[in-house]
Amino acid sequence: MVTEYTIERVEPDSPWRCQASLPKGQCLNMATALGGTCACHGGNMALNSAEKKSLNNYRLTKFNAQLKRHSESPKLKTLGDEVAILRMILEEKLNLCQDSHDLALNSHIISDLVVKIEKLVKSCHSLESSLGGMLDKQAILTFASKVIEVISSNIQDEAILDAISAGILGLVGEVGKKELE
Repeated sequence: MVTEYTIERVEPDSPWRCQASLPKGQCLNMATALGGTCACHGGNMALNSAEKKSLNNYRLTKFNAQLKRHSESPKLKTLGDEVAILRMILEEKLNLCQDSHDLALNSHIISDLVVKIEKLVKSCHSLESSLGGMLDKQAILTFASKVIEVISSNIQDEAILDAISAGILGLVGEVGKKELE
């Protein structure tokens, strides 16, 4: 962020005269708007500092607005989108590899992405568990047995009841298999 500064001469009695002292007297250049000195004697530093502070304030305001927008998001307590983004990045990185040499060259990036995905999935699982969004296998089995009880109170045919029970328990078994994958 380098700003060009023009150096202009002023009359010796000008109120805009640079305040720097030289061996021959006071500088005859025009002072910058903020520094009281000209660009030759450090006035540009004050202007650069003010520009930098202004830019930092702009960024801070922008980041605070983003923070507020994200904190009010209904998906605040889910990490599914982040997991999907990391998986897309991993897939793109793998698609860019044309041969085993490319794969070896990118192995550090790929392994880093895999580790990040694993950590994020574990965090997602932990977050969902703590929020009650996930059922453990025992809770699913309890729910299935209550469903079977409701059905059995309305169906008297043992063969049909056995088929329904086997179907529901089979579905519970499939859910358990998918959790392991």
